Amino acid sequence: MTAVVQTVTGPVAPEELGVTMAHEHLLVHNPSFVEPLEASDRLRARQPVSQDNIEWVRQYWTSNLDNLEVYDEVTAREEAACYYRAGGDTLIDATTRYIARDPRALVRISRGSGVRIVAGTGFYVAETHPPDMARRTEEDLAAEMIGELTVGIDYTGVRAGFIGEMGCFWPLREDERKALRAAALASVETGAAVMVHPGRHPDAPAEIVSVLTEVGMPADKIIMAHMDRTILDAGAVLRFAETGCYLEYDMFGLETSMYPTVAERTEAGIVPSRPPGLSVISDAQRLERLDLLIEHGYADRLLVSMDICTKHRLHRYGGHGIDHILENIVPWMRRRGTTEDVLQTLLVENPRRVFTVNPR
Repeated sequence: MTAVVQTVTGPVAPEELGVTMAHEHLLVHNPSFVEPLEASDRLRARQPVSQDNIEWVRQYWTSNLDNLEVYDEVTAREEAACYYRAGGDTLIDATTRYIARDPRALVRISRGSGVRIVAGTGFYVAETHPPDMARRTEEDLAAEMIGELTVGIDYTGVRAGFIGEMGCFWPLREDERKALRAAALASVETGAAVMVHPGRHPDAPAEIVSVLTEVGMPADKIIMAHMDRTILDAGAVLRFAETGCYLEYDMFGLETSMYPTVAERTEAGIVPSRPPGLSVISDAQRLERLDLLIEHGYADRLLVSMDICTKHRLHRYGGHGIDHILENIVPWMRRRGTTEDVLQTLLVENPRRVFTVNPR
């Protein structure tokens, strides 16, 4: 069997993948909604995203329901077309089952925009798991993922091309641990990469790598997403890079300084909070972190993207769009002295390597 990258419109040779953003969501139900505490904010939480509330939504993007429902296929196609015109070739769509994944729509978006799309399989955080998750075994879950990778998703004939994003909380819940182990089993069977959404704690990525590798999965098929909000200490990042997995800096364009409200479990129930230390770094700081890792020899383990999973970051709503890295960040990197060889490694070679399915 030949190594390929599996897109929603069929397999392609790895060398055809081209410039690739490694973590996006063209259509998605973002399950991050947190109910605001104040009455006036609760009113804004239920208003459509518009010019009248966009500044509030940009700061509190997890607390507006409409912002978290990215369902418009026409808008998705237009956003993907902007990326294509900027020089983009492929998008990795990290939307999984139960958060509005739509494989047939991804096919239409791909054909309408000219962009190749690679779809994911797997399970996001426990809140989005199916009702029977506790009764299902690792082998059951692995079989479902293997089927979507090798046969197709829900009788559509559209095959997933990687596993993820697998969602994790901190501390890791048992069903999430089980799903991770199942993802590792499916990866070992198929050769597909596993992308993980880690919990918001600097120790979470290392624990996840341990869970995956103890099942026999090679570290060089693990993609640790959201590194730009998870491990902020430079020394800790370098120590984690020694694991050999891919480090994904995928929040380019999100520059709100503070992380928006999240749900915290307390004795009084689930309440909104802003845990200390969850600040959002800037694009400049993201580039400094990439520079650090490149200087220490990890250029071949870095992936970049924007993880657009809300309306407010789309061009349609005044945001930066999926073309942000190509239109704004890459020229900035060139001005800062990044070589063309490094850009080729980050944008083309690394995605091609990790998203190539190597049959075993």
